[in-house]
Amino acid sequence: MRSYELVLILKKSLSETQQKKIVEAIKGLLKGANFLKESELGQKTLSYPIKRETVGIYFDWVFDMQLIPSELEKKLLEDEGILRHLLIRRK
Repeated sequence: MRSYELVLILKKSLSETQQKKIVEAIKGLLKGANFLKESELGQKTLSYPIKRETVGIYFDWVFDMQLIPSELEKKLLEDEGILRHLLIRRK
């Protein structure tokens, strides 16, 4: 299995229900993943505005999985509530 890390920055303006909906949708795409770390880092001020937002809500996940589903990247790019994401393969 390969180890991956996913960092998400969500819009601050989202309600808690909307945040949970986005998080659950992404976790749904990662079926079969073994989550080693799931952290909600909370609100942080962004270094520069992204889509006119100056504050974001950070999530950090580390998980093991064979292959990343192709739908994951599509979901991360299409969802309006996600300001930025970073998915890396860890060694």
